[in-house]
Amino acid sequence: MNELENFLKDLNEYLERFNDLTVSYNHTVNNCSELEALINKYSHFITNVENQGIWNQLENQENGDLDQVVNHLRKKSALCVAIMEKYRAMKLLNGETEITDYFKNVESCIEKEFGSFQITPDSKVLLVGSGAFPMTPILIAKRTGAEVVGIDIDDEAIELGLKVIEILGTELNIRLEKTPVEYLNFTKDATHIIFSSTVKDKYRILDQLHELTNEDVVVAMRYGDQLKSLFNYPSRKVDKQKWNKAEDILRPHDVFDIELYKKAPKFITYI
Repeated sequence: MNELENFLKDLNEYLERFNDLTVSYNHTVNNCSELEALINKYSHFITNVENQGIWNQLENQENGDLDQVVNHLRKKSALCVAIMEKYRAMKLLNGETEITDYFKNVESCIEKEFGSFQITPDSKVLLVGSGAFPMTPILIAKRTGAEVVGIDIDDEAIELGLKVIEILGTELNIRLEKTPVEYLNFTKDATHIIFSSTVKDKYRILDQLHELTNEDVVVAMRYGDQLKSLFNYPSRKVDKQKWNKAEDILRPHDVFDIELYKKAPKFITYI
């Protein structure tokens, strides 16, 4: 069996294990250790330079089986990350504070999230896809003093996230809501918006945000292309009449990269 076949075999094995662990989730910390070990291993897999070379070879073959596996893997791994955040929240509520390699990697990405568009104490930050362990809102609020709002579509994630904030961020200006951006009053005031890399509809929401936000808003779109698309929803083209890419922050050793967007300038037509 050659390295391409071994690579595809690995992907299918990851998919099978992710599927088993999502099915077995029962809102307790059962299977927590197994899932954490799998996510850590998978994080190293998608940041492995040698695997990137194999990925490039497979892409050049236009392999239909690869596309199907990638789509399933992305969906299942995103669900497993959501479950692992719930595990981390539950463990915190039980007094455990140990952090996994995956979370260390994500937290290192947060440090330079907005490049030259710095967050200050006067900033208002919106996170789309805050999850059950809202570490991005907590870290931003703690380090900058900014007001932060996180939104999520998962009731359990919101419930656990609020309990995490009660423990780690009671003094911080953070709130979590299950409210779409179009119904959230905070949206029009946001100075910075962050999209989780595992939000499937992030580019549709970005398009929607053009009419809902102020002219100076900065958007950080977390994404993963090529090998990283196994773990993140990839980048897409945007309407250039609405958004301009201000910066592309590539982080080879991290699980996702970041695109920064600013609103495209309005052109005035003189008659």
